[in-house]
This record gives sequence, structure tokens and C-alpha cells, in this order.
Amino acid sequence: MTTTTAPAPGGAPSVGTTGGSVFSHLIKAEYLKIRTTNIWWLFGMFTVLGTGLTLFFNLLYAHAMLGDDMGSGDPTEMLQRTPVAQAANIYTSGQFLGGLFVLLLAILVVTNEYYHQTATTTFLATPHRTYVVWAKFTGAVVASVFFWLITTVLDLITGVIFLHAEGYGSQLGEWDVQKAILLNMMIFALWAVFGIGVGVLLRSQIAAMVTATLLYVVGSLLASILMAVLTHYFPDQTWLPGLRLIFPDQAAAIATAPVPLFEHSPPQWAGVAALIGYGVLTGVFGTMVMRKRDIS
Repeated sequence: MTTTTAPAPGGAPSVGTTGGSVFSHLIKAEYLKIRTTNIWWLFGMFTVLGTGLTLFFNLLYAHAMLGDDMGSGDPTEMLQRTPVAQAANIYTSGQFLGGLFVLLLAILVVTNEYYHQTATTTFLATPHRTYVVWAKFTGAVVASVFFWLITTVLDLITGVIFLHAEGYGSQLGEWDVQKAILLNMMIFALWAVFGIGVGVLLRSQIAAMVTATLLYVVGSLLASILMAVLTHYFPDQTWLPGLRLIFPDQAAAIATAPVPLFEHSPPQWAGVAALIGYGVLTGVFGTMVMRKRDIS
């Protein structure tokens, strides 16, 4: 027979509490930690600004691509010029900067425990570390969905108005567009999982956030340059574009695009599979490290 005991001081569930109750308490605790983090609203504000800026350029791009000039006639470019492709691009605007801020917020979920020296208390109140780890993953993913919702609402309102003005309709009835929006939510959630993994590996708050930002921004730029150089000098190697899947941000762009982004682009499912693989690896790695590592 399962029994429960009184909560530990500070509202944390005691060791005798049932597993489901422990996990529920921990998720609520993680939610409170995120909500009381002073910087979360700054991330939200920058996400809105970043989404607005990205939307502006995506709308200009869509206007040019949907215009009367049919371009060079390249098959890949012709697919990009369809209303469905441009609608999917518009409705996922803000993915890059939104993902960055979700990544940083998830890092704070872990590193704040060490920065404020509350990790020991957390693990003593709940000796089952796996519950704590998965509560952090859950809290970070829920926060990422909130950020996704902010960007998506802005994208939908602006995109619907723009596409109707262009005479193409919203395209929201198209499965490829709906799928891009839903996959974008998955990508935001996976960046949260990555952030927890980085925070577990680099417990220093400053080191983790600086490293993650540099890898995210500079790594993305270098990856794009490297792939452009390789495909230019080795055009016959049709497998080279597939290497973009190694880089999570590149895989994310491929995953939400209903048509090929470039010649010999990996299929959409490959981008999705790569991101899920990264998420599983990060989740397993983060759980194993936090369970074994000394928290003092």
C-alpha cells in the first residue's frame, strides 16, 4: 500500500510521497523558478522584436518570389515561388532568434540552481534525481511552447493579412503549411532540451550562456559558409548538402521547409529525424550526468 508523508519544508515533496505526486510538485516548482527569473521577460521581449524583424524581411522576400518575374527557371527556385512555400516560411518567422532565447532560458533553469546554491537543497528534498531532471526538461519545454506561441501568433496575424493582400489567401488549409507550424513548435521544444543539456555540462552560468550563444550564432554562420564553399568547389558531390543535417539550426530550417531549400537538399523528414536524434541524445546525456555528478 502506498503512503504519503507531510511535505518537506518549503513545500518540496518528501521522500515518501508517491512518484506522480513528486513529479507534479517538481514541475510546479520549476514553473515558479522560470516565472520568477528576472530575465525571462527580456527574452520574451527580444523574441517579439526578433520575430518582427524576421517577418519584415520574409515578407519582402515573399513579395519578390510571388511576383510576376519567374526567375531563372531552376526547378528548386520554382518550388520556392509557390504560395505554400512562402506561407510556411512566413508562419515560421522568428525561429532562429526565438530558438536562441529558448536555449538560453533553458540553460538558466539548470545553472541558476548552482549560481544561487540551491541545487543541494533541491536534491536533498527529492533524492530521486531522475524526477528532478525530467521536471527541468518539462518546465523548459513548456516555456519553449510559450515562446513558440508568441512568434506564431505574430506570424499568423501578419502573414494572413499579407497573403490576402497579395491575392493568394492564407494557405492555412494546406497540410504542408500546418505541418511547418507544428514542426516549428517541436524545434522550439528541442532547443529547450539542448539548453538543459548545455546547462548540465557547463554548470557555470556565464560560461554556459556565452558558449551556447557563440556556438548558436557563430557556428551557424560558419556552417553556412563552409557548406557554400564545399558545394561550390565540389558541385558533383551531391551528398555534400546532406552534411547540413549535422548542424541543428540547419536541420531545423530543412525540417520546416515544405519544399527543398537548395539543390540536393535533404528531405524534410531527414531534418525532423536529425533534430529528434539530437533531442534524445541530449535528454539521455543530461539525465545521466545530473544523476551521477556531485552537486556540492
